[in-house]
Amino acid sequence: MKLNIPTYLTLFRVALIPLFIVAFYLPLPYAPEITTLIFFIASITDWFDGYLARKWNQATRLGAFLDPVADKVLVAIALVSVVEFYHTWWITIPAGIMIAREIIISALREWMAELGERANVAVSIWGKVKTMAQMLALGGLLWRQSHLMEILAFILLYVAVFLTIWSMLQYLKASKGSLLKS
Repeated sequence: MKLNIPTYLTLFRVALIPLFIVAFYLPLPYAPEITTLIFFIASITDWFDGYLARKWNQATRLGAFLDPVADKVLVAIALVSVVEFYHTWWITIPAGIMIAREIIISALREWMAELGERANVAVSIWGKVKTMAQMLALGGLLWRQSHLMEILAFILLYVAVFLTIWSMLQYLKASKGSLLKS
């Protein structure tokens, strides 16, 4: 299989994940800025690789597999890192909800694909809005540039949790008929 630019961007995002972890633990005063920069570069490549794959008609099986894996691993590691840093229930619970939702929806999509009904649980606008709120919240919680930024990031985190639950319910509703068949 020939690799293309969208797939290279996805592979680049995968390569950024260990760098993100290393940056998070760097014993430097500007480690939060480096961590956040890596996180946002990875987040931007997520949007860009999908856009280019569709625009240039270069979607590949490898890219279709790797893209959501890279996204979910990056977000899960960022959430776990934020939970470790803040070490408080009001961060841990939203992070747990978000990680659980990703597992549930991934399993649902896989199962619906086996039934030939994958289109019923295609990415919705609510999933995209949730992702944007989640990425901005995580960026603020990783950077911690000011108290105001942290407050805004906490608010966005809870907006993201609401959208996480809302979009999960929408996906479950869309697949209800298939889920409840005997």
